[in-house]
Amino acid sequence: MSGGRAAPRRERTALFAQGEPMIWLTGGGLALALAMIAGLLALVVVQGSVTLWPGPVTRVELNDGRAVMGEVARSESVGATGGDGPVRRRLFRTGNFELTGEHFQWVADSDIRAESRPEWALVVERTAWGRFYGAPQAFLLDGRAAASDPASAWAMYEQHRLAVQRRLRERQRLESRDIGRVNRRIESARLAVKSAELRHGMGSVPHREAVARFEAVERQGLAEHARLRGRIEALNRENARFQLALATADGWEQAIPLADIVRACAPNRLGLAAKWAVYGSRWLEFLSGAPREANSEGGVFPALFGTALMTVVMSVAVVPFGVMAALYLREYAKAGPLVSLVRIAINNLAGVPSIVFGVFGLGFFCYIVGGWLDRSFFAANLPNPTFGKGGLLWSALTLALLTLPVVIVATEESLAAVPNSMREGSYACGAGKWQTIRRIVLPRALPGILTGTILAMARGAGEVAPLMLVGAVKLAPELPVDAVAPFLHPERSFMHLGFHIFDLGFQSPNSEAARPMVFTVTLLLIALIFLLNLVAVLLRARLKKKFVTGAF
Repeated sequence: MSGGRAAPRRERTALFAQGEPMIWLTGGGLALALAMIAGLLALVVVQGSVTLWPGPVTRVELNDGRAVMGEVARSESVGATGGDGPVRRRLFRTGNFELTGEHFQWVADSDIRAESRPEWALVVERTAWGRFYGAPQAFLLDGRAAASDPASAWAMYEQHRLAVQRRLRERQRLESRDIGRVNRRIESARLAVKSAELRHGMGSVPHREAVARFEAVERQGLAEHARLRGRIEALNRENARFQLALATADGWEQAIPLADIVRACAPNRLGLAAKWAVYGSRWLEFLSGAPREANSEGGVFPALFGTALMTVVMSVAVVPFGVMAALYLREYAKAGPLVSLVRIAINNLAGVPSIVFGVFGLGFFCYIVGGWLDRSFFAANLPNPTFGKGGLLWSALTLALLTLPVVIVATEESLAAVPNSMREGSYACGAGKWQTIRRIVLPRALPGILTGTILAMARGAGEVAPLMLVGAVKLAPELPVDAVAPFLHPERSFMHLGFHIFDLGFQSPNSEAARPMVFTVTLLLIALIFLLNLVAVLLRARLKKKFVTGAF
């Protein structure tokens, strides 16, 4: 019997000695982690991709005589009435904020008397006031009804909307490009006057010449302003002639100028191909347009562009410093207490909360360095700061400091992985220290250096807390890059996808409309980081194939 008991014990001992339980445990942990990541990505992809899909418009008549029409945002079961079980209620996106004072309305199924999907229920996306839900009643031309039934009114809308949008684009071009060019010319002349006053004094010859130039530029600019404003007013008058009259579910009538309509569609009349066309149009606007309605509608192109540009500038700033620091620590510095202390400091720096870097960037870069630049080179602009405030450059440098430990550690590991025999062979051939590093060590360490760059890009692109202090804003009127010299404007504030997500989720006045946009912007941020990392991974693979395999 003792031998029978010993055999299972030996089997269990052999089982644990071979490590098979740990294989199952570690494999299970890996599977659980992959499942969590896949579930998170699936949630973001599904929720983010359906946000812009044109859903049906439902009209319900309530027991109290009122009528509600809109898109169903979501439904839930709440409470219980008697023994009938839970009651389902649906959240309707009703829009028409200027008439009702609310964008959404909860409706319980028990309060509904009748439900339908009207054929001519329109969803009108506007430049202001959010969406409008109604049925077309007439098309107004110069205040008179040119069409008085839904079909003909919609036909006239389709006939005139392209011309109206073309005039809107022309007006935007006049306001942003032409008037902006005149304003910049006048402002440049004004700053020249102030600069001459600071350098040479009031009443000096250079100051009088600058004043004369400013007066001439101002006269010319005012004349140009008057001409451009006249053209803009003519475009506005022409667009004001066209209006689409709609009736809400409660019987209210509203005439909406075509110039205020971004997009209009009748979802209940659309086939699958037409729905895909609306879906693609919304995605195109989302990727290439500017936000509107407190960022809850419109596009995110300024935030997308700002995130990509800031990440690239951050990478350009952090990689040289990180590589130089790692080269010194690994190739030049002698082991000792000081080097050990530096490595400990680098490791501890990686654990500092990101908001601390934001406070440092605000105090050092914005107030100290930026203030010195303003006093030294932009004194004429004061008291309005140029570099003494948050901007793209300071944001990139702040995140470069944040991700610097990642690059240093990854570069050190990749330098240590280069065999010493290669260094010794280079020295035997008569090469010096720097020649060996430049021609032998660095090329073979480049894949590891790019690994650190990838990790730094991934972390830096998703950081939000430091950017709230050193440059990211809710809405930036100008991009950091434009067609005006010097073309790149690192002093400008910018929009960021991470900050945009925070703003949508926690600061939007229309939280219900902003909630689905959170998933869509998150999906876009993940896609952007994936694309940036993919480029770096492909470059790393190419370098690894070129240098590492060629060493054997």
